[in-house]
Amino acid sequence: MYQEERLIEIVHYLEKHKRISTENICGLFDVSRDTARRDIIKLEEQGHILRTRGGAILPTLSKTIANYDDRLLDESTTESKKAIGKLAASLLHDGEYLLLDASTTVQSAAEQIYTKGHVAVTNSIDIAGILNQKEGISIHLLGGLLHQEHRFIYGSRAIEMLSDYYVHKLFMGVCAITADGITTPNEEDGYILKEMMRRADQVILLVDHTKFGKRQFHRIAGLEMIDILITDQEPDERLKEALLLHEIDIMIAKGENQP
Repeated sequence: MYQEERLIEIVHYLEKHKRISTENICGLFDVSRDTARRDIIKLEEQGHILRTRGGAILPTLSKTIANYDDRLLDESTTESKKAIGKLAASLLHDGEYLLLDASTTVQSAAEQIYTKGHVAVTNSIDIAGILNQKEGISIHLLGGLLHQEHRFIYGSRAIEMLSDYYVHKLFMGVCAITADGITTPNEEDGYILKEMMRRADQVILLVDHTKFGKRQFHRIAGLEMIDILITDQEPDERLKEALLLHEIDIMIAKGENQP
């Protein structure tokens, strides 16, 4: 087996098992310890892994996030986001006061709202536009600075406005969730989301399975702040156990092509 092929297999092993030792590599690929160490060094140089004593792990901190338009057009998650959004919208009742953050999955929920009489507060210019096309929804768009890449309003003025509101339900999405809580790569977004969670009677997290087990730079909150998780697949055992420990209702949304 060529080194390039071996490196791919090592990464696949890490994605499943989270950790690999030099001995694992020797046994799996019938190579010497020196070869195994060279493989680990090569993967670290490529930015795929972190070396540890006697082996390697995958980085737990995700460093990048695609811009809003790319996330919106990501075909690998389009069906899941639509199913999650549909299930989230089905939880609404006429006349409820709502908070909606600026995630693409929450945008999918906004597109599928058919109940009426809502008062909706959002920091998303896109979601405000979508809700504006619907009958019987009063929209409060937060003021402040516009993040051009991710298309959300942020800053001290937005947080100040949020502090004046109380709502029945918050729909929010995140880039990363582990048993330790939810995180975001953007600190300013994190401040907004923290305040949104304080303003809502019920916090409903909309997140597809690709966010499970990932950790980002800025911590938003622990799992104790979440009431309902709507996703497209069962979380792994460790995350599911943590969610159930905090009495979070896990709802699985099925796409049209899913059994």
